[in-house]
Amino acid sequence: MPSYYDDKQKTWYCKFYYVDWTGQRKQKLKHGFSRQRDAKDWERSFLERQQGSPDMTFQALYDLYTEDIAHRLKYSTIRNKKGACERHIVPYFKDKPINEITPADIRQWQSKILSSTLKDTYQRQIYNQLNAVLNFAVRYYGLPRNPCGIAGPIGKARASRMDFWTLNEFNLFISQIQNPHLYAAFMTLYYTGVRCGELFALNLEDVNLNAGTIRISKTYHRINRQDVITSPKTENSIRDITIPQFLTDCLSDYAGRIYGISPEDRLFQTTQSKLITAMKKYSALAGIKRIRIHDVRHSHVSLLIDMGFSPLLIAERIGDTVDMVNNIYGHLYPNRHNEVADKLQQLVSK
Repeated sequence: MPSYYDDKQKTWYCKFYYVDWTGQRKQKLKHGFSRQRDAKDWERSFLERQQGSPDMTFQALYDLYTEDIAHRLKYSTIRNKKGACERHIVPYFKDKPINEITPADIRQWQSKILSSTLKDTYQRQIYNQLNAVLNFAVRYYGLPRNPCGIAGPIGKARASRMDFWTLNEFNLFISQIQNPHLYAAFMTLYYTGVRCGELFALNLEDVNLNAGTIRISKTYHRINRQDVITSPKTENSIRDITIPQFLTDCLSDYAGRIYGISPEDRLFQTTQSKLITAMKKYSALAGIKRIRIHDVRHSHVSLLIDMGFSPLLIAERIGDTVDMVNNIYGHLYPNRHNEVADKLQQLVSK
């Protein structure tokens, strides 16, 4: 692997030929390395990615993986995946050939994660990312097996306890808020169960005050200090939510206070951090427990369950699947086995 010194730029560069995926021979030139070793390492990593062989380093595999998901997943999902990988996985495995990673290596890495102060649910998320990267190698780059399958998972799939506000707690919370912007935002979150990104993406034209509906068709991201609107999380997320008259009146009053608002303007031009700050402040003033911003969505679902609505209706309203509602919120449904037994007894008695 020859590398060359650029006298003019005072840096090293590599220049070499390779065969691409179509079988064509091409030349690659890369400038700007401060050391000769860096140029050689970059060339070796590039060739490993091109060959896609199971003896490539984990770093080379990870680069291939991120290139692949860049065209298939939403930005927010990619950001979360890369955050977990680049903080807790890549630094540990990056220079090791993937076909030399053993279940014992995975267990040693797990011990490092388990000894940290990370939450159990986040430990499981990190493990899932490592498992996904190695599964990618099994499917597409000839890795015989995924050692994570033998080592087993760590952490918990989800929190053992779900926090939410009861209707009484929410009423105590919302009674403390005098700011019309915050008041309308939290009323919408609690009584519709929309995600924060969906709330921030709402335009005035998405709210049909005459029909009493809110159209969810997009979500909001803050990327590199820029406002970005994209399609929602899943296809199920595209929905119309019917809202009660009091919320229609609330949103009508709020929109009327915004000077010069146009139909295409965003209704809630705020940030998640500001809502979190408000939740901390006003829950303390109300004397109720503090919950996460996403737990307001859980609060809406728990309210609907308490009112006796079915998983199917709830799933349609919050833009998710029935399986998700059953898996996440199933424990909130009342146990009706005694009722079944009583009705069967009545049938036999007749």
